[in-house]
Amino acid sequence: MTLMKNGAIFNDGEQKSLSARDFAELGGRKLVYVRTVAARDVLDDLIDDEGELTIEIEDDDILYSVHSSSGERLALVGDRELAFAAARQHEMNPVSVH
Repeated sequence: MTLMKNGAIFNDGEQKSLSARDFAELGGRKLVYVRTVAARDVLDDLIDDEGELTIEIEDDDILYSVHSSSGERLALVGDRELAFAAARQHEMNPVSVH
């Protein structure tokens, strides 16, 4: 019997820690994570080639970041429901990260 507890796999009494790769593969390619992010923390990613913001946004606005199971950011969205809908539209399974 295999049991997971606190980032470790217990298999017949033996403990094995999960590597970063193990965690990434755990959810597969279809699992994505949605978390909040302050706009001020991602402003550099919202600037076009001419140094202008691509959208109107305040530093204290909250955005929603969609990440693959490997941690790569796939999208920044202004609304939580839209982040979940976009993930589902692309046949992915979104979950919240707190």
